[in-house]
Amino acid sequence: MTATQFSIIFIATLAFTTLAKLWLARRHLAHIAAHRAAVPDAFREQIQLTDHQKAADYTTAKTRFAMLGIQFDAALLLVFTVGGGIQLINNLCRGWFDSTLAQGMATMVAVLMLSSLLEVPFNLYRTFRIEARFGFNNMTLKLYLTDAIKGLLVGAILGLPLLFGVLWLMARMGDYWWLYVWAAWVVFNLLILFIYPTFIAPLFNKFSPLQDEAMKARIEALLARCGFTASGLFVMDGSRRSAHGNAYFTGFGKTKRIVFFDTLLARLNVDEIEAVLAHELGHFKHHHVIKRIVSTFALSLGFLWLLSMLMKTGWFYLGLGVNTQSTALALLLFFLVMPVFSFLLSPIMSAYSRKHEFEADAYAAKQTAASDLVNALVKLYQDNAATLTPDPLYSKFYDSHPPAAVRIAHLQAQ
Repeated sequence: MTATQFSIIFIATLAFTTLAKLWLARRHLAHIAAHRAAVPDAFREQIQLTDHQKAADYTTAKTRFAMLGIQFDAALLLVFTVGGGIQLINNLCRGWFDSTLAQGMATMVAVLMLSSLLEVPFNLYRTFRIEARFGFNNMTLKLYLTDAIKGLLVGAILGLPLLFGVLWLMARMGDYWWLYVWAAWVVFNLLILFIYPTFIAPLFNKFSPLQDEAMKARIEALLARCGFTASGLFVMDGSRRSAHGNAYFTGFGKTKRIVFFDTLLARLNVDEIEAVLAHELGHFKHHHVIKRIVSTFALSLGFLWLLSMLMKTGWFYLGLGVNTQSTALALLLFFLVMPVFSFLLSPIMSAYSRKHEFEADAYAAKQTAASDLVNALVKLYQDNAATLTPDPLYSKFYDSHPPAAVRIAHLQAQ
């Protein structure tokens, strides 16, 4: 293959992917608008028309804004690659550093930092205009900036040593460097799973032990029935940033924690909270977390092997606007363009995730009353202004959870 041929393939694939995303978004908007006037039959007794229309308007606003982001991301990728942006940044870094490893790290960090800075206006608008307009944002500009600085510092402390190690292994380990890098990547991710609950998450949120003794007793009884052990039950001050509610497991092994958003506890009753937790325990019981970790590691191994093949070819670099061959540039280019070529895998990954959600719902229905989980889900859809009428094809591509009507119908069938 020649560089020109690969450039044509890349640009054509990027155009196809971008147009497909915009087409799916337009379908989604049209489907929501067509069903905005009436609450779906399955929800008419629980959801008011005003709440249904708020969810439709909120989803519409987010989707329209996301369409702008899709076009911006495509344009930025073109500027970085065939537009010569990465080559320009690499030339500057080569003038600043003598070491090839330092040049590579500087180029990668510069590109990632520039991308992050260009995303800031989008994040600000999303948080302080869209989320605020619909009553979900509780974050102040000061808190936003504090989070950004903390995130930058944590990313530097964890990411820079990892990046250095990866580039060093790529340069020193010969043809099988990808196996060594993959092993380092696996160890790093497992380490993050262990340290995140105790050292990273508390930097951004306050976690307090659950104080409600009656609720705590119910939850501990459920955990005992399900054979699940946790290092604690915690309430997170999610309301500092958003009115959205959630609950999740975090950690691995002995560091596992069960975390409830304070907004969730304020909205659901004890039976509904127990049902939501039973759903999360269903993920544990069916080993979904382990399966996802294993599948992610397997995909990363395959991607690293593919990268080891591509970085030996001149057309890979030249076709993406780079005339300098190096391990750092190969790694950067690969992970920038891979989402373009893997877009059609999205519905497969989403279907895999939705399968796990159905299994977790079925498990919850055996441990608690299915009606309690249904009631909890309806409240969460209502409080989070999640649309009850997504476009079916859009949902197949993007939704990690089943559509509301389908999910609740499955539960009611239990």
